[in-house]
Amino acid sequence: MPTQDLKDNAAKYLMQTYMRQPISIVRGHGAKVYDMEGREYLDFVGGIAVNLLGHGHPDLVQAIQQQAAQLIHVSNLYYTEPQVTLAKILVEHSFADRVFFCNSGAEANEAAIKLARRYAHMKYGESRFEIITMKNSFHGRTLAMITATGQDKVQKGFEPLMPGFSYAPFNDMAAIEAMAGERTAGIMLEPVQGEGGVHVAGREYLTRLREFCTAHNILLIFDEVQTGMGRTGTLFAYEQLGVAPDIMTLAKGLGGGVPIGACLAKESVAAAFSPGAHASTFGGNPLACAAAVAVCRALLEGQVLDRVKPMGDYLAKALTECKARHHVVRDVRGIGLLQGMELDIDAKTVVAEALSRGVLINAAGERVLRFVPPLVITTQEIDQLIDTLNAIFTR
Repeated sequence: MPTQDLKDNAAKYLMQTYMRQPISIVRGHGAKVYDMEGREYLDFVGGIAVNLLGHGHPDLVQAIQQQAAQLIHVSNLYYTEPQVTLAKILVEHSFADRVFFCNSGAEANEAAIKLARRYAHMKYGESRFEIITMKNSFHGRTLAMITATGQDKVQKGFEPLMPGFSYAPFNDMAAIEAMAGERTAGIMLEPVQGEGGVHVAGREYLTRLREFCTAHNILLIFDEVQTGMGRTGTLFAYEQLGVAPDIMTLAKGLGGGVPIGACLAKESVAAAFSPGAHASTFGGNPLACAAAVAVCRALLEGQVLDRVKPMGDYLAKALTECKARHHVVRDVRGIGLLQGMELDIDAKTVVAEALSRGVLINAAGERVLRFVPPLVITTQEIDQLIDTLNAIFTR
């Protein structure tokens, strides 16, 4: 089916919820993808921080093929080996003691909020249920998660929103101290606000936030849907930021492209969930968990994680040098292979121009370019990105 026919049928049959780029991607290899007409593109979007191992990684492909031939799904009425294996890996390499599996980041964040509320109800009574999240955050598209997301543009048209959420400015401890009270069950934030424009939480801020939550018996929840699984240079971003949460959520890169989400928690908190308290039919099915196990092993045993920091440093340095050359670039910020470039011009214009030059990048907001390539990206491919940006900004 030619690309134009595909676009016409998509316009006819799909709900119009996405502003798609005018290409149809049919295959990928490493950090490259190819459209229906055979054109090659360098992929600095990575499925929006999902394709950690790039496209067609042999270990991931083999794991999916083998598991699909053996067992795809039986539900959580029964034990399955891939699910328990994955839970063991995540627990042994994190602060957490227990894991709940679901299908997406939004569902993982839903589970985190439900767990926090149930824990607070059981320990302090039903009056403690409020969650503080951050302005400019993003936590998903369910009704509860658009309420948790501190952006009006995400919430508009879906009112009335869920009660029990309030929003603090990011990196502002004084605001947290003023807002939190006896009704506060938890405080949730992203260690790096990805969709909100690539803003990194300060180490001192997080340290004070951890101390505040501990002192006031408030659960600290980290949304690591985008920052987790090696994206920032450690398996989880909290490891290098020096603060461990009580609850953490994962998704995106966890399955390397196969949908899976996870909510991790300390034993004392996780105990609030009992059989029937929460569930997911597809959550942690054998296929998704086998894929995630392959991703974890590639990160931890295959040196993929070891190269994220040097590649992230190389990308950040190259973007900073690009900023020095072009007055349209206002700022470069990020951590590891999650980098943002703030512009004085419309970011979507740059995205479109880069596409025409064979490079896929993404806009996070009106004026920020977000770079979240596969973790297998090379210095040569980063150089190609920078050459493209230099050419666009010069023009």
